Amino acid sequence: MLGPLSERFEVFAMDLVGFGKSGRKPVQPYFDYKLWLRQAAALLARIAGERPGAPIGVIGHSLSGSLAAQEKAVAAVMTTGSMGGHFEANAATRRCWSGPRSREDLVLTLQGLIRDHSIIDEAYLAAREPVVFAPGYADYFDAMFKGDPARYIKAAALPAATLKKIACPVLMLHGREDAPFPPTSSVQIAERIAQADLVLLADCSHSVAFERSATFLALATEFFGRLK
Repeated sequence: MLGPLSERFEVFAMDLVGFGKSGRKPVQPYFDYKLWLRQAAALLARIAGERPGAPIGVIGHSLSGSLAAQEKAVAAVMTTGSMGGHFEANAATRRCWSGPRSREDLVLTLQGLIRDHSIIDEAYLAAREPVVFAPGYADYFDAMFKGDPARYIKAAALPAATLKKIACPVLMLHGREDAPFPPTSSVQIAERIAQADLVLLADCSHSVAFERSATFLALATEFFGRLK
């Protein structure tokens, strides 16, 4: 979605520390919610410094949805498959939080995140394999989510007092068939935010931007287009 969004907006993108192509923490704990909050705040401060007075909208996916909801310096927040609510971890959740060691492992993980498996084609895999199969990445990822997954769900949970303070418009998208991170998480959050809209998408799992690209783009364009 970066290309299409860039046709209308100025877009900044980042991976959280320890994910994707961002650097890794040198010492544990690798799951560091407070670090990620600081990272998000630092990027927003940089954008605000470069574009003083311009409204800033944030899109947060999965764990980043929980982080985005807490940023006070933004004019609007959009989330996809957001964490932040309470749910029970299942086999699909645990697989997502395990580092794949082979293409077969990667495909099995992605099949839990994407409803239409035809999306998982050669190009899709080729874009991800250099990251997930980088030396030491799987071991790092396993260490990040070691132990009871409930602790990480709890760490990302947003307290009612925090949700009550969110005054900006919020648009939450969640796949109805999201097995690893069920839509109950977004439902719980939306119920507690005064200006929150919630869209549940049929035939869609966790990867909303890939599975429902046209819907995502249309909603994002209209939502952030309101900012002045």
